Amino acid sequence: MAANSSIGSATEPPGLETQWREIDNLNQQQLRAGDSWYLLDKRWYDQWKEYVHTRDQNSSSYPGKIDNTELFEDLDSYHLKERLTENDDFVLVPAEAWHKLLSWYDMMDDQPPLERKVVDLPSTVKVEVYPVEVYLCLSSNLESTVSGRFSRADKIHAIHQKIRQHFNVPETAESRLWMRNTDSSSERLRNLNMTVLDSCLSSGMTVIMEIRNADGTWPTSRPQITRNSDEDSYQGPPGVCGLTNLGNTCFMNSALQCLSNTPPLTEYFLKNSYLEELNFTNPLGMKGEIAEAYADVIKQMWSGRHYSVVPRVFKTKVGHFASQFLGYQQHDSQELLSFLLDGLHEDLNRVKKKEYIELRDADGRPDQEVAEEAWRNHLRRNDSVIVDTFHGLFKSTLVCPECNKVSVTFDPFCYLSVPLPVSKERVMEVFYVSLDPTAKPTQYRLIVPKAGRVIDLCTALSQATGLPPSQMAVADVFNHRFYRIYQTDEFLSCILDRDDIFVYQLSSGCVDQDGEEVVMAIYMRERSHYRDYGSGSNSYGTSLFGHPLLISVPRNQCTREDLYQLLLKRLARYVRALDPSEEVEEEEEEEEELYKAQTNGVSDDEGEEDSEETGPSNKEEVTQESSQTEGQNNCQSEASPSSEGEEKAEEEESSSGPDGGSSTEEGQSACGTSDTNNQNATDGDQSVGTEPSSKKEKDEDEVEEEEEYASCAKANKRLPGRRRYTERRKKALFTMQAVNSNGTTERGMGELDGSFSFSSQPYIAIDWDPDMKKKYYNENEAEKYIKHESMDVPHQKITVQLQECIALFTTVETLEEENPWYCPTCKKHQLATKKLDLWSLPEVLIIHLKRFSYTKYSREKLDTIVEFPLRDLDFSGFLLKKSVNSTEPPCRYDLIAVSNHYGGLRDGHYTSYARNKDNGQWYYFDDSKVTYATEEQIVTSAAYLLFYQRQDKIRRPTIPPPIPSSTQTENHISSQTGDGMDGAASCVSMETD
Repeated sequence: MAANSSIGSATEPPGLETQWREIDNLNQQQLRAGDSWYLLDKRWYDQWKEYVHTRDQNSSSYPGKIDNTELFEDLDSYHLKERLTENDDFVLVPAEAWHKLLSWYDMMDDQPPLERKVVDLPSTVKVEVYPVEVYLCLSSNLESTVSGRFSRADKIHAIHQKIRQHFNVPETAESRLWMRNTDSSSERLRNLNMTVLDSCLSSGMTVIMEIRNADGTWPTSRPQITRNSDEDSYQGPPGVCGLTNLGNTCFMNSALQCLSNTPPLTEYFLKNSYLEELNFTNPLGMKGEIAEAYADVIKQMWSGRHYSVVPRVFKTKVGHFASQFLGYQQHDSQELLSFLLDGLHEDLNRVKKKEYIELRDADGRPDQEVAEEAWRNHLRRNDSVIVDTFHGLFKSTLVCPECNKVSVTFDPFCYLSVPLPVSKERVMEVFYVSLDPTAKPTQYRLIVPKAGRVIDLCTALSQATGLPPSQMAVADVFNHRFYRIYQTDEFLSCILDRDDIFVYQLSSGCVDQDGEEVVMAIYMRERSHYRDYGSGSNSYGTSLFGHPLLISVPRNQCTREDLYQLLLKRLARYVRALDPSEEVEEEEEEEEELYKAQTNGVSDDEGEEDSEETGPSNKEEVTQESSQTEGQNNCQSEASPSSEGEEKAEEEESSSGPDGGSSTEEGQSACGTSDTNNQNATDGDQSVGTEPSSKKEKDEDEVEEEEEYASCAKANKRLPGRRRYTERRKKALFTMQAVNSNGTTERGMGELDGSFSFSSQPYIAIDWDPDMKKKYYNENEAEKYIKHESMDVPHQKITVQLQECIALFTTVETLEEENPWYCPTCKKHQLATKKLDLWSLPEVLIIHLKRFSYTKYSREKLDTIVEFPLRDLDFSGFLLKKSVNSTEPPCRYDLIAVSNHYGGLRDGHYTSYARNKDNGQWYYFDDSKVTYATEEQIVTSAAYLLFYQRQDKIRRPTIPPPIPSSTQTENHISSQTGDGMDGAASCVSMETD
């Protein structure tokens, strides 16, 4: 039976089919900001669906009262559990559906309904399952707080009313609210009609109500939660103030510091001139919010009362109006500056209603006339302090390559993005490994084409070594393995400056995959003393060490013995060979231990008979057969740590040793089966070479293998009788295993004749026993290398003059295919030639140095040192507009600020230098840290944005510059030191050329 609602008058529930139809239809409605939705326990909802689908009101699946117990942490506070998932833990139903279900089924006693609001976030509309939880208190008692939950769509007025109700504040009492951030700074909540989301309130913050005193004063100018205990008494130079890094916001801080030290703009805000020009109706603007947020930051920075300002509200405003700046990713200071200047312009645009203006081409008219017309048209739509301060005019000339049509236009600009001369060459450092085993690797510094290929690198090295490029193999070595082996036709842009590049000399030229020689990658590995049972196997663990090698080996010499001898020669510089006494001693021990290990011995007569059949040439194979068979009986070729561990390890080394043929070859002669290494058995006994082409072939092989094992077992019984015929064998310094490119997964190595066969790039691991490595491998010698004289030549960065960059900006260029020009004469798009010339310059000129270079061959940051003057930058040689009379402003500029970018494409950090307008002193701004700077420090390879002010507009300092002292300097150093090397990949991708 259905339950009646416990609130209001009970309503008789409709039929079950009607219930389902009504609720299902209501659940289909779209989310709308401000609507209420309710959370229902998923289990109760599923039970209700099962109940209504039975169409039997007496069904045992009746859900009972609405029960959300499982959604609460406890039944005292009724806090919602963390990390609940929609459709797994709960379902959302609209308000109308909730009220219907409540009237039909009632709700468990004392449980509150879980009402949630739909909020309109910058990128989506969603139900706010977890609202903002803030602490509420009065300024007179900051210790007494109460928590409150509010939707991000709620107005600040709702918080205001909540505080009044809880603390019994009379409605007649005048009050104001403060928001305390997590970093203990505080901000006013001035607009009570603003939403919680727009006010930047987040969970954990505190909202403080301050009540005006009877004498009309406020108890405090702000709550006493300042960052420094003595900040209220601090009085420093106006403008000498850091900006706290909110998390990867150094790009924003750098741009703000430069604009803050732009005199005409800062004075405009300090004098409150902006209040009369705020444009709240401009559809292209931000309703004055960007201008007001910027004004708040400037006023705080220039109050002289702060060590550092927290620009949190400004950051939030920027992210609100420009979604690319949402969150805390690193960005480009130039892009932030571009957005900010445009936003300030639109918020302060004196033109309230923009008229449509049809642009005209020059059509042969004089430049002066066309330029004046263009500027007038620009001011008819754009008139603000930003235009007055930063906007200039350049001339754009396009020439059609087909009909020679010339199009001349004059366009405004806010900053100049000037290119840097890009070198067509790059410097690369490589290590050359010679075939001479006694020669140490040599480090070379080479100059190669930036857009070149690997073959160009080999050619450059060939000129230094005399070795033909065809006998070189180039590889990137990382963590003792080959990260990549390059083909000669690959672009050098694939190689980064920080990569460790090794070039190996090969024994012959033009080695291909199907040629007479095979190029092998050789890794060095050290076995552990103990087996790795934790990985699901009982094989020995290994770790890579040393430098890998690339060697070319004739295919007909890819046997264990030949490869072992070849590697001994290649490693001779740092691997000590066994002397005869060590070899004999080891052989006798090994032979004796091998005899002791046999337990299935037979009579000597059987052994002698079998020995005569085998013949003298196969005496070593018999001993090898013994070793392999025992390995198969143990299901492992290496023994676990035990009293016989060393004996079995030596036996395993003997079975895979080079002397007297390969173990695979010997094992085949004795048992008709190929050798498997210890880890290969664990990895599934894969072998490199021919694989069965069908399941039938595999089954036949298994039958043959069973017969071979039987043969091996029979031979094993006769082995002790053969001991006296066994020849002494040399001890192996190491064993060899075929591995993958990471040097980890081992694979079967041999074929029937004991030689290696590879269908792809072969990787061989040289496995060292720890004791053998310690005794015979010289690590110090292996790590030594020689520096070629080319390394002694210092790598000097390219230095250019700023005037060269400006000249490059004004050179003729051909449009790219992605950006053609429509020729009105030809009536089609053309790849026209384009030339930009400067016509008029603004009071403050911003020059953007395009350090991030993108081509189809490479992406890089240019560390070119651009030498720019601090005074008397003369543009008279670049301006087309010539002075008509003496009233024209001069073309000389002085530097006032610099935005710096340190780092590369993937990471970086922004700082700034700026000259204080009041005292003329230069300062270095690194987030919240501010220090004195000298003029000699300003010109660096990190300079990214240059701010110049025209000399006729520069005022002399109103106060004398301070005398720097250690005490004063320390007063301006905050405990926060910036965000280090921030990720700058995103800022690079946003830069426009």
